[in-house]
Amino acid sequence: MSSAPEQEAVHEGHAAGGGGLPAQTVTDPAGPPAAPPSAGATAVTEPAVADPAAEPAAPALNGSRHPAAPPAGAWPGAPTPLGARFRVGPEGTAGTNFALWAGGAEAVDLCLFDEEGAETRVPLTELTHEIWHGFVPGVRPGRRYGFRVHGRWDPWTGARWNPAKLLLDPYARAVDGDFTLPPQVYGHVRDWPQQQVADTVRDDRDSAPFVPKGVVVQDDDDWSDDHRPKTPWADSVIYELHVRGFTRLHPGVPEELRGTYAGLAHPAAIEHLVNLGVTAVELLPVHQFAHEDHLLSRGLRNYWGYNSIGYFAPHAGYAASGTGGGQVGEFKRMVRALHAAGIEVILDVVYNHTAEAGELGPMLSLRGIDNRGYYKLQSDARRYADYTGCGNTLHVVQPQVLRLITDSLRYWVTEMGVDGFRFDLAAALARSMHDVDMLSPFLAVIAQDPVLRRVKLIAEPWDVGSGGYQVGAFPPLWTEWNDRYRNAVRDFWRGALPDVRDLGYRLSGSSDLYAWGGRRPYASVNFVTAHDGFTLRDLVSYERKHNEANGEGNRDGTDDNRAWNGGTEGESEDEVLRALRRRQLRNLLTTLLLSTGVPMLVAGDEFGRTQRGNNNAYCQDNEISWVDWSQLDDPGWRELFELTSRLIRLRQTHPVLRRRAFFSGRAHSADGLRDLAWFTARGTEMTERDWYAPAATLGMYLSGRDIPGRDARGAQIVDDSFLAVLHAGDRPVSFDLPGPPWAAAYEVVVDTSREDQAAAPALTHRAGTAITVPARSVLLLRVR
Repeated sequence: MSSAPEQEAVHEGHAAGGGGLPAQTVTDPAGPPAAPPSAGATAVTEPAVADPAAEPAAPALNGSRHPAAPPAGAWPGAPTPLGARFRVGPEGTAGTNFALWAGGAEAVDLCLFDEEGAETRVPLTELTHEIWHGFVPGVRPGRRYGFRVHGRWDPWTGARWNPAKLLLDPYARAVDGDFTLPPQVYGHVRDWPQQQVADTVRDDRDSAPFVPKGVVVQDDDDWSDDHRPKTPWADSVIYELHVRGFTRLHPGVPEELRGTYAGLAHPAAIEHLVNLGVTAVELLPVHQFAHEDHLLSRGLRNYWGYNSIGYFAPHAGYAASGTGGGQVGEFKRMVRALHAAGIEVILDVVYNHTAEAGELGPMLSLRGIDNRGYYKLQSDARRYADYTGCGNTLHVVQPQVLRLITDSLRYWVTEMGVDGFRFDLAAALARSMHDVDMLSPFLAVIAQDPVLRRVKLIAEPWDVGSGGYQVGAFPPLWTEWNDRYRNAVRDFWRGALPDVRDLGYRLSGSSDLYAWGGRRPYASVNFVTAHDGFTLRDLVSYERKHNEANGEGNRDGTDDNRAWNGGTEGESEDEVLRALRRRQLRNLLTTLLLSTGVPMLVAGDEFGRTQRGNNNAYCQDNEISWVDWSQLDDPGWRELFELTSRLIRLRQTHPVLRRRAFFSGRAHSADGLRDLAWFTARGTEMTERDWYAPAATLGMYLSGRDIPGRDARGAQIVDDSFLAVLHAGDRPVSFDLPGPPWAAAYEVVVDTSREDQAAAPALTHRAGTAITVPARSVLLLRVR
């Protein structure tokens, strides 16, 4: 067994076997360790930060030489609700109740900060069911706070308490400040010479000057004036957007509001959503998140936000109203404005891991509160089980973790007004001990919760662990991102499908994946692009990723793009190639919006947004990622927007395009007309042999006469019937239109070979005749 270099170190009790070094602590040479708990409040000044190897420095005050007078000690208060809640206490005294679950802790200090940054510590001496709590008179909304949690330092058993580190309240509803990740915010000595054991050496330098604080927030909203759209799943069209990137360059949004919740609530931003016709926005993560150290060292920032650290707090960086609690009200006003326009708000949430990363990550919140209680650890408890690729995984089978997640979800529904959630790496949440389990505590709790079971629930049905790919496996109530839809549609339009079997399933609702347990076609969230990967324009302009700007040697991001550039990599001045690419965009959007299931668009795809070939722009908070609204000034891209809007309106008008039940493929009348039929280019119905043969052309007949279900008045739903012809070949094809009983004639509704759909002639073709389908195009024909 090796030994660590000598340094001012203190051995702690080592309770675990299995070898390794004794745990150590490095004290701050500029000042004493954090004060132990005491009977009353203690005003403290914060020592200057120093490198453990540097000469001692004189103590310095944190921001002020005039600390605020400490409040009286905490009153007992209540263990619920968790977090900080301003209220009127005993004898009509106004104050804030603080409650923190810290199961294995020995003591907890509440740390209050005045406007100049001076800290006052108030021990929480009441302990109820592992919850430390107290009511502090006089603490009002706007007050900043954090916690210091005392306990053993023994990483070999997973114990990582370190009271020198100020910790963010997991239930903080607003956060003031940003995470910059200097060495002082790590619970261990980050720069310890022997990195293989660095996580075992405790760093006792105070982190308070370098970490954000929670903010006490006023509860002042009952949502009585809000009207939720409550759009049925089958009628939904989802629009994935980034709060900052969507309005950062929007010319109609005032400069001071661009990139904020208030900017998204601005009439100019909402007007675009309404004109497009989408029914819901799916916001990339808006929980408070931190930037990773490796990005900060390269001068970059986390843009997407999949690095959460505050599950109740709207990310302060997106607020125009400051970070002193105003971000909460601003978020609520945004939700109200979207609801008033008939648009639901769905949050992309990241409950599978936190920003504290692996054992060499920073100590920001949960790690210092109770590492073993919040994170899934390996048999070697120094290490974290990582099913997320981000260093750690929340231990969702633990009651306190389940409570944290479900309390957060209910808060965003009941107090912040949102309408649903998309769960990042949802398979990680469904793991019991190791394997993905569709009877897991998390899924069971959601299924029976009276609030959560009524909102929209979308799973990203995979994680990076063994057995983590679970597309089609989530239970009823859940919808899923269907990457098999994405892959099949991309492959068809680039000419890479060996046959059209998979395409047929994807176009008609993916019954092979979802027709079980009472699930419906809208269990499939259909998408061709998402935030992760190429934009739609880049999908037809690049075949290889171009992620050099990310600073990772172009190693990051997937290599499986399933893209086709038309023969030239990147943007081109060749007008023929540019026209071909725009046609491919029309094909992809038309396919998506005619498919059974719930379509999801990505912001800007409807008018040609590009990321210049970057398929992993998670760290590009700049023009690479921001929506470029000047594209709408180009007639070609404006026409793409108009087509997309027209297709959405067509979908909303015709229930046959948004079915609530799967097709049966059987005849429901004496004439033999079925609700769904498939045709070859010869005008004959597909045989089993046809499904297995190479093909670039497929006809899909949708009968509006055989739609299951009834309308709100109990009447049978009857609609037009349609024939969609998809042709991915590089040459025109002759297609024989099916005759009776399918139709007497067909009227062309959409022809993607045309740039300007509005100028297309109203063509009608007799059934049984042959028509020419242009190369690489979709024809949608209404049955007459």
